[in-house]
Amino acid sequence: MKTIHFHQHGGPEVLEYHELPEPSLGTGEVLVQLKAAALNRSDLWVRDGWPGLKLEMPHIPGADGAGVIGAIGPGVEGLAEGTRVVIDSNLSCGRCEFCLAGQDNLCRYWHLLGETVRGTYAEAVVVPARNVLALPEGFDEHAAAAAALVFLTAWHSLITRGRLRPGETVLIVGASGGVNTAAIQVAKLAGARVLVVGSAPDKLQLAEALGADGVFDRSRQENWSKAAFEATGRRGVDVVVDNVGAATFAMSMRAARKGGRLLTVGNTAGPKFEIDNRYVFGKHLSILGSTMGTLRDFSTVMGLVFEGKLRPVLDRTYPLSQARSAQEYLASGQQMGKVTLAIG
Repeated sequence: MKTIHFHQHGGPEVLEYHELPEPSLGTGEVLVQLKAAALNRSDLWVRDGWPGLKLEMPHIPGADGAGVIGAIGPGVEGLAEGTRVVIDSNLSCGRCEFCLAGQDNLCRYWHLLGETVRGTYAEAVVVPARNVLALPEGFDEHAAAAAALVFLTAWHSLITRGRLRPGETVLIVGASGGVNTAAIQVAKLAGARVLVVGSAPDKLQLAEALGADGVFDRSRQENWSKAAFEATGRRGVDVVVDNVGAATFAMSMRAARKGGRLLTVGNTAGPKFEIDNRYVFGKHLSILGSTMGTLRDFSTVMGLVFEGKLRPVLDRTYPLSQARSAQEYLASGQQMGKVTLAIG
């Protein structure tokens, strides 16, 4: 099968487009013949590598994918060859105490497709049967792949972990990335008022088109935490979604109200930074980390996507062979939504 893979960590130049053997099928698994894959920032970080990351080389990136079931392993029931599916990239063992309690994203043996195991930049991938969800007739594979990880992440963070309630105010730091465009929509669907911080007028226009009630251009409003504070009648926001990290977390804490919650699922600007603990105890803040979501979350949020109540924002599509250019575009920060790969 044709794949994009790398034999060593580095920049986009390490990506190769060549044949690799098709993965073998095991008990309880299905082989998905991929039609679309979606890019995530994690693809860049895995390619670059970090201390302690151990991969089977050559490694195939890619967490998100959608396609057609091409083969079914022993013990699989309720699925048929030819069924169009979207993949849940969170791989769990199904046996540990967390999995048995329905908290499979806390699995003791958790993996993310494309991060620690081979992923979806390929013509085929093998995953546990529980990790695929049938697509409604006519639903586009690229839209499904683009929605899967980011809407799961936003839903689990805001709804499952953050317990967002109608009438609350949410501040989202970042306007055009996949998780943030998903978070805007999830928060609005939950009945929240949504404020968004962005870096450019076109990205803020996108946020407004998705339902944002107020926007702040950080290139013009350097002290956006004060602007958000003022926009709430000097009360502060109930929830902050900050996946930037080092560059923004201090201001996010200042924008939060007393008793507010700060949600984080990533750190695009860097993972290590100082926290002024006076804000944490003085304002009774809760800092909540979240990674992806559960199988139940996936089924719930993708059902809302299929119904059209949530919609993935698609930027552009590249052929699989041009994944290097796709990653370079993602790294530039110019994207307005999700970048996908066309496969097959």
